[in-house]
Amino acid sequence: MVSTENAPVTRTKTSLTGIKPTGEPHLGNLIGAIEPAIAMAGENESLYFIADYHALTTARDPEQLHHWTRAVAATWLAAGLDPARTIFYKQSDVPETFELTWILSCITGKGLMNRAHAYKAARDANVTAGEEPDAGINMGTYNYPILMAVDILIMEADLVPVGRDQAQHVEIAADIAGSFNHVYGSGYRFRVPEAVIPAETTGHTLPGLDGRKMSKSYDNYIPLFLPAPKLRKLVRRIPTDSTPVEAPKDPDSSAVFQILAQFAADEVVADTRARLEAGGVGWGDLKNQLADVLEERLAPMRERYEELMEPGSDLDDVLAHGGEIARERARRVLGSVRSAIGIDR
Repeated sequence: MVSTENAPVTRTKTSLTGIKPTGEPHLGNLIGAIEPAIAMAGENESLYFIADYHALTTARDPEQLHHWTRAVAATWLAAGLDPARTIFYKQSDVPETFELTWILSCITGKGLMNRAHAYKAARDANVTAGEEPDAGINMGTYNYPILMAVDILIMEADLVPVGRDQAQHVEIAADIAGSFNHVYGSGYRFRVPEAVIPAETTGHTLPGLDGRKMSKSYDNYIPLFLPAPKLRKLVRRIPTDSTPVEAPKDPDSSAVFQILAQFAADEVVADTRARLEAGGVGWGDLKNQLADVLEERLAPMRERYEELMEPGSDLDDVLAHGGEIARERARRVLGSVRSAIGIDR
């Protein structure tokens, strides 16, 4: 018999995902971010939050921000996020986040913020336009990486699933945690997080209505919860070439087929590919097929989303409950930090 008396205790790791409410969720969000993140939920202790305060860097319409916050939360729940298995909350329901943001701002070097990609991109755009480098850049944009670091650190997250373009933010969070641990580590030590970048086969990029990557910034996206007639109308707008119906076609050059491949069953995709390559199928037929496939996939989600968006639904109760759990966690961490820095002794 092998003794386990001195065996190391394996700690369950914690994963954190933030969702910024800045517009209508679309097909690209579902395939590229929502479904891969939900699939990872069962692998570790997981927390998901709506980053409503992050949206204030650009959002100026109060009613719109309120709507987007609820809409994004309803979308994730309709897509399958289970609040019984994850902690799901709004950033604004954890005010301890903002006290810790000030504390960590005081140990974060300005040079680190100067190197943040979003800030550098905004400055470069101003310079290219012949304007003063910092024109129109608010301090929210400049300090954004610190607030994101606190979102991560206050929940003691080990793992942060992000796209490659967001990996720098997790690296900054790790740097800030390291700085605090160096100065105050005898009183409290933050967990140092690491980015988890999905494999290329996990998160997918969809083409939009103009053939480019589907994106709100390009205004070429297909919203997730359009009524069936409007959904079909948008699908009909996806560009195709002038290859005659009877001629063979290259499926891989078709944006319509690329979208179909992400939503249809494997056998349907294989059959459609064979028929396109053989000829006799027009692009209009393919678009109709795609519209049918999307409606079959999205209709149940749309029904659940509309239920959640109704006044008096359980959406707000779900978020409030998650907020209570998240806030208790944050209170504990902030209390330890306050003691470590000499505020509460």
